[in-house]
Amino acid sequence: MNARVLLLIACACPATVMAQGCEVVSRSQSQAVPEIETRSCYEYEGVPSQAIGWSCSNESKGTLSTEKKPVERCAEGYVATCQARLTQEALANPHSTSKDPSAGSANIPDNAQVTWYYYDAQKLQQARKDCETTGGQWKNR
Repeated sequence: MNARVLLLIACACPATVMAQGCEVVSRSQSQAVPEIETRSCYEYEGVPSQAIGWSCSNESKGTLSTEKKPVERCAEGYVATCQARLTQEALANPHSTSKDPSAGSANIPDNAQVTWYYYDAQKLQQARKDCETTGGQWKNR
């Protein structure tokens, strides 16, 4: 096979296009909780792109409905970011990070990171507190 045929096959195969980010929209499902809608996005660095695929699944828990959508990159226009070391727990729950930089995992490279992008000012103080108390670095834009 020549290079042109391989390129054509690669372009036609949807499995070769991997999302690098996950857009998250959460909405209140309870009348007891005021109407809340938040938008954020997260990206992984230092791990294969397919690692984000299964963490970016749709599920609903408690009083918030969460909709996740794979995206090529997280969008511009964010108001703040949280960057932290990627852990085993974070692959299942992207908000989970490690305070201990020496707590390694055999399956996750030492340089692996998760970056959360926050687009709404609602509850930004709480997001910052959660980020910093779990070992992340917060940056306002």
